[in-house]
Amino acid sequence: MQMERWWDFLVSFILLSPLVILLLHRRRKTSGNGRLPPGPPGWPILGNLFDLGSEPHKTLAQLRHKYGQVIWLRLGVRNTMVILSAKSAAEFFKNHDLSFAERTVTENSRVHDYHKSSLALAPYGTFWRVLRRLMTVEMLVTKRINDSASVRRKCVDDMLFWIEDEASKLRESEGVHVARFVFLMTFNLLGNLMLSKDLLDPKSNKGSEFFKAMTSLMEWNGHANLADFFPCLRRLDPQGLRKNMERDLGKALEIASKFIEERINERESRKEKRKDFLEVLLEFEGNGKDEPDRISGRDLNIFVLEIFLAGSETTSSAVEWALTELLCNPESMNKAKAELAQVVRPDRKVEESDIENLPYLQAVVKETLRLHPTIPFLIPRKAMRDTNFMGYFIPKNTQVFVNACAIGRDPDVWVDPLCFKPERFLDSKIDYKGQHFELIPFGAGRRMCAGVPLAHRILHLVLGSLLHHFDWELDGSVTPETMDMKDILGITSRKLKPLHAVPRKCT
Repeated sequence: MQMERWWDFLVSFILLSPLVILLLHRRRKTSGNGRLPPGPPGWPILGNLFDLGSEPHKTLAQLRHKYGQVIWLRLGVRNTMVILSAKSAAEFFKNHDLSFAERTVTENSRVHDYHKSSLALAPYGTFWRVLRRLMTVEMLVTKRINDSASVRRKCVDDMLFWIEDEASKLRESEGVHVARFVFLMTFNLLGNLMLSKDLLDPKSNKGSEFFKAMTSLMEWNGHANLADFFPCLRRLDPQGLRKNMERDLGKALEIASKFIEERINERESRKEKRKDFLEVLLEFEGNGKDEPDRISGRDLNIFVLEIFLAGSETTSSAVEWALTELLCNPESMNKAKAELAQVVRPDRKVEESDIENLPYLQAVVKETLRLHPTIPFLIPRKAMRDTNFMGYFIPKNTQVFVNACAIGRDPDVWVDPLCFKPERFLDSKIDYKGQHFELIPFGAGRRMCAGVPLAHRILHLVLGSLLHHFDWELDGSVTPETMDMKDILGITSRKLKPLHAVPRKCT
């Protein structure tokens, strides 16, 4: 969400619905069934919207000092619980995961019923289990990931060539926009894994159209929608977000359906089937009981879109933050590059098989995700029933933010929590696979991100290749001391001012 736009949004709300403002006035109160968690009192009607600030994940983390590790907010008319510590996260995921297994669904996600077919957002039940099983048991098993290693290597090589070519056109101290090239690479990579094709091939007009539609969807999803906090505004659509989403999501779905139609026609003529993710979806057959016989065309289209939405933005954001931190911490940069030179050697490329022999690179990735989780509030949960949590009464339908950023900086767990120190992970068994609640950038529990095995490979391969292929410097306009480390929330947490760095090919 782009929190710096709150003021404009709120002014438009006041202008559009003065009558509703009077009707929506509700006082925060203790439930008759028990006490709610503590939290800031908030404003009439608006609740705690003004308490969020421009970096809400960091602003809310600071409230822990006054209100404790679990706090209560009212965002418009929406009740919200925020989890701010590793201890409360462990309690949440270990003992209350099922009670909060539903998702909070935004207005933007309801367009074209996207939320009903999305693995991340689908209601907790049979259809969600089918999608989850397909992702974890069929698509992202080790053998299938191993079989597609050459595809990832090719896409990373393309990215390195694009960066080198771009740098050759710039002045000596001018930097390239690193995240842009990582984003383009990831989009192409997912196109190969999902559809067996380069979507950004200059010869593919359809791929370019799909890319434009998807980037537009990411833009609209990056805006805070007033209708999420004041449902009475749904029909008015005062910011035009629903209208824009309907147009661009409709376009993306149309293109995805053509990709799928082409594959279905191709299957009839080819003797050998492809081995990509789309093929897994097309081959699905239900168990004949409570599962659907096949996955519908609409569900297929949305599942394809979700792969791109989930993978492109998160990967590029994480790599951008990792390279930023290394450039601001030259000693860590030198250690990472020295390890790569020793293990990989200058005469060959980084391969996925090298990852297990690169503990410092792994530590850099963990430390980056600790300080800069790509989705700081994870994907919000929702209470399925009235629940007693850590002595507090949490009413049904309460929205839950698990603040992964606050947890990654929890002073009860981490020494010097605000400092970038990859060394903290060198003699530690802590990982991000959902069992260590002090580090949960991908979530935990039933609705943890299913793409962790693939993300693990991609993040290390991309970052390792960038470090091994180039020597990096900050461009002439910034130093480590003046680097702006603020971020902005859209689909992910991105640097407010994108990183521009100067790559010099290693010799």
